[in-house]
Amino acid sequence: MSIRDGSVRGRGSPGGDTDTDADTDAGGGARPLIRRNEYSVLDPPPLGGWDPVLGVSVVVPAHGGQEKLDLTLASLAAQSYPAELMEVVVVDDGSEPPLVLPPIRPEHTRLVVASSRGWGPGHAVREGVAASRAPVVLRLDADMVVDREHVEAQMRWHHLADYLAVMGGFAATDVPAATLDPEVVRDRVGRGEAAALLGPGTAALEWVTDLLEATDGLRSAGHRAWEVFTGATASVRRELFEAAAGAEPDPVMGEDSVLGYRLAQRGAVFVPERAAGGWHLGTPTTERRAPEAARFARPFTENRVPRKYSRRRGPGRTWEVPFTDVVVDTTGRRFDDVAETVDGLLSGDTADLRIRLVGEWSRVTPERHAVLDDPAVDVRLVHECYRSEPRVEFVGAAPDPDPDVPFRLLVSPGARPRPGAVRALTGAAEREGAGLVRVRGARAHRPEALRLERTAAFARARHLGADAVDRDAVVAAVWGVHVMDRDEVLCAEGAGAARPPRDWHARLLKEEAKRDRWRAEADRWERRIRALTRGRLARLLLGRRVR
Repeated sequence: MSIRDGSVRGRGSPGGDTDTDADTDAGGGARPLIRRNEYSVLDPPPLGGWDPVLGVSVVVPAHGGQEKLDLTLASLAAQSYPAELMEVVVVDDGSEPPLVLPPIRPEHTRLVVASSRGWGPGHAVREGVAASRAPVVLRLDADMVVDREHVEAQMRWHHLADYLAVMGGFAATDVPAATLDPEVVRDRVGRGEAAALLGPGTAALEWVTDLLEATDGLRSAGHRAWEVFTGATASVRRELFEAAAGAEPDPVMGEDSVLGYRLAQRGAVFVPERAAGGWHLGTPTTERRAPEAARFARPFTENRVPRKYSRRRGPGRTWEVPFTDVVVDTTGRRFDDVAETVDGLLSGDTADLRIRLVGEWSRVTPERHAVLDDPAVDVRLVHECYRSEPRVEFVGAAPDPDPDVPFRLLVSPGARPRPGAVRALTGAAEREGAGLVRVRGARAHRPEALRLERTAAFARARHLGADAVDRDAVVAAVWGVHVMDRDEVLCAEGAGAARPPRDWHARLLKEEAKRDRWRAEADRWERRIRALTRGRLARLLLGRRVR
């Protein structure tokens, strides 16, 4: 195999307390530079024509469905990937009666019972990952029958780079599970004849196919690549999974979308592997009852994933995960300058943000102090001004980027943002696919008074080993930099500069109401004219001949 320079850097891991070498990681250090989601720089080896060294833990979350689970394990028992490098962990998520391991299964298969700390497929997958050892984790649904090369096809990518999310594909088969024998399934899969047994199946998740075709297999998908991530069959490096899974409970439906988004936020590259095929035993619930499933999943997903559904249609809302984090360093700055910047952001047309004020808040104490001559007067004024604003947080030092928030905006006090500044900045980043947006000529006591960072781009730069000095250059290489003019986002400088009136929003609503009244009046007159002329006047005005 080759990674651009023709080599794979690696490290070895000793075996654990199991009788498998699935925790071996001899190809662990590969980090080629991939721009956005253009994974074509990687050159995967042909199936069957390479020597794998990475271990994989196949995690199968299950709730009931023993009959289908038996078929899933039978297909895994026939995989082309070396048995000594593969372990299978079945997670029983509260099944009644409890699940059991069938006689036909992979050599290194274990059954664990999910803890009572949670429930649902996301919780079960976390429990399975915690109980496993291998450097790569492959999640597989318990109602899937997969091709012989399914695991191998995904694993060859993980030998090339350690920040990939590789996704298999599947069709839905209507062959009843009760008519299939696990021994026959294992033998037919092993001979590459699964299609003859299960039929061609029907296309599942057509919207995924459409997006893959529209983006050259996600190569041109940019920041949208994560949208096709589904939990039926996908694999990632363990470190990447653990960083993305987090500690909060997963929603019981839509958890794969949340995980896909979080993987993207941590710099993952998404690779659809068509050779990792399989069959879903029956139509997935999310397709069979699509409207109900979408209705249920929407609020849970929308709160956690700023890019999902119609969040932008509720511009006055705040959410668990904001679309933009704003950091303003108030240390040593005048209250007036801080207020000018923060008030401009809070009163803008983007409410879906969180503002973190960096300052010496320990100086704000209840003890007796000088009033007008207090050395900490500006600190006190800023704290008092914003302590009741729910979108403002007070921090003692510049916080690390929140990995779940798509963008981080750094603003210096004294910069006066336009009402649409945040929307203009994030819109430019989305439109241009940029990892960093700078503002030309934005200077306010700092070399760079205003900059917007794409969290995913900077996460990838850090993963690639870029230090603080080189990080912008690496972001430019993997995502690109876009420069905007100062007047696009900031108000004009100078005492005589025109400022938006404080009641600009009320004025706008008043003018819009006036416009709607005149439009309704015009519609009323048009209806009257049509009624009186029975349409003849309209035809004459259009130059049509009246017969």
